[in-house]
Amino acid sequence: MNLEELFTVHVNIEKSFDLQNSEGNSVVMITFTGRVTGKYFEGIVLDGGVDTQIIGKNGDPHTLSARYMLQGTDHTGDSCKIYIENNGNIDKTLNTALFRTSPKMITDSSALSFLNRETFVGEGYPTESGVDIKIYRTL
Repeated sequence: MNLEELFTVHVNIEKSFDLQNSEGNSVVMITFTGRVTGKYFEGIVLDGGVDTQIIGKNGDPHTLSARYMLQGTDHTGDSCKIYIENNGNIDKTLNTALFRTSPKMITDSSALSFLNRETFVGEGYPTESGVDIKIYRTL
C-alpha cells in the first residue's frame, strides 16, 4: 500500500480524566488543542478535542477514539474546517509509532473534498507536549 502524507496534527494535551476499574476496563479521557501543518492544510485544533481511551484490565486491548475539529486554510488558500473522527489501537508491535488509526473526515473545502470519501491511515508519535498524528492518504 502506498501512502501520501497529507498533514500532521501537533497535539497539545490539556487535561485528562481517569476512571479506574479493578474488575475490568478502565477509561481515560484526554482533552487537547494543537496546530496542523502540511502540504494540503495549515491551521489549528479548535477547543473541544477529546481522545477517549479504553484500556483492558491487563493493559490490552488499548483502544482510542478521538474527535476534533480543525480550522485553517487549504492548499489553495481558502478558509475551511475539517472534522476528524480517529479510531484505532495502541500497537506495541509498531517499530516507531505508538498507534495506528483509521481517520474519517468531513470538510467544507472544495479543494479537499476527497477527504469526505477516501480511505486514510493515521499514526501517532510521542512529543514533549503530547503527540504528533500524521494523516496519510492511501494511493
